[in-house]
Amino acid sequence: MSGTLGGDADHRAFHAMRQACDVVVVGAGTARDEGYGPTDKPLVLVTRRLDVPEKLRAPGVLVLTTTDADAHTAAALESVGVEVLRHGEGAIDWDSALRALAARGWTKVLCEGGPHLHGELVEKDLVDEVCLTIAPALVAGGGLRPAHSDRAVRRDLRLAHVVEEDGVLLTRWVRDR
Repeated sequence: MSGTLGGDADHRAFHAMRQACDVVVVGAGTARDEGYGPTDKPLVLVTRRLDVPEKLRAPGVLVLTTTDADAHTAAALESVGVEVLRHGEGAIDWDSALRALAARGWTKVLCEGGPHLHGELVEKDLVDEVCLTIAPALVAGGGLRPAHSDRAVRRDLRLAHVVEEDGVLLTRWVRDR
């Protein structure tokens, strides 16, 4: 449902963020749930199980996983042109992974979710800014908070921008370091 709540203003902001970044990072579950396809920007799927959606099993897609991910599944992905990046054993080594992305010139990383990936990055204090859209709608149902982790973590942010259009609030929050 996330693709339908914010309207035109949210859609434009989403595309502006994609244009400003060097690389898009997203969890494989979110990519599957949201129907991701190939993008104009390099796309890195984060998955420990190598469960890559069918339409993203293509050249130009990168998969970020761990060194203990299934070798046969990794080889099958590589055989169709997917590049498999292995960083960390058991869990992603984000320092190593981000250095590898930076070595390609990709220093402006846009993380598009999902909640477990966001939570992992918040927990490791790797989030510099957050853009949140508040839509004039109440939605019920199952689901996680925007950033979910097993450990309670608080990172203070400062409101940098807020724009209102047709009742939709587009907010940008930054981390002062």
